[in-house]
Amino acid sequence: MVARKRRSQILMGVLTICILAYFQNDAQAQSTPPDPSRLINDTVIGEIRDRIETDVTYLALAQRNALTEGLSADEVDALDQQWRQEHEQAEQPLISGIFAAPLSGYLLRVQAGSLGLYPEIFVFDLAGLNVGMSSVTGDFWQGDEAKYQNTVPVGADAVFIDEAEFHEDSGTWRAQLNFTIADGRGQPLGGVTVEYNLTELARREAAGL
Repeated sequence: MVARKRRSQILMGVLTICILAYFQNDAQAQSTPPDPSRLINDTVIGEIRDRIETDVTYLALAQRNALTEGLSADEVDALDQQWRQEHEQAEQPLISGIFAAPLSGYLLRVQAGSLGLYPEIFVFDLAGLNVGMSSVTGDFWQGDEAKYQNTVPVGADAVFIDEAEFHEDSGTWRAQLNFTIADGRGQPLGGVTVEYNLTELARREAAGL
């Protein structure tokens, strides 16, 4: 009886140590963000470029730019406000129209095929308006954000990697890669934002994958 009680005490002690170690490691993980600019290197960027810069993307951007060219700032703002309002409504014609587009279907497949590496992907046109997305974004217009301002207006070769942020729900670090999408003549057509699961990217790097 005494031996059994002693074993129980030892097991409880081990369990307590494991729990404390888990929370300590979790706290350390949250306080020590990985370096996005190191993990999202030229090789990683090249791999996602090959997936994004395809005919379906070029066609979608060309068609959209023909429609949005000449939109006024007020018209762009009205579309963005409609998008935000539709988040709270049952009827979502603008959101549904983008999410049902062939480019969105393609981006969703790219996201799914990454097995957790890309939590979100979306493409925007020269005006900064969404053209395709793997999941519904919070806003329709990206033109007032760094992801657009540091890519499309800068030029065809522009690349912008944002800072790492901790994602509470998944317990992972994430960062956004943004770059300009250009045609064969080097003329910008729009841009793309690819959110990376840095925790998963670091794991794959450590495993040599």
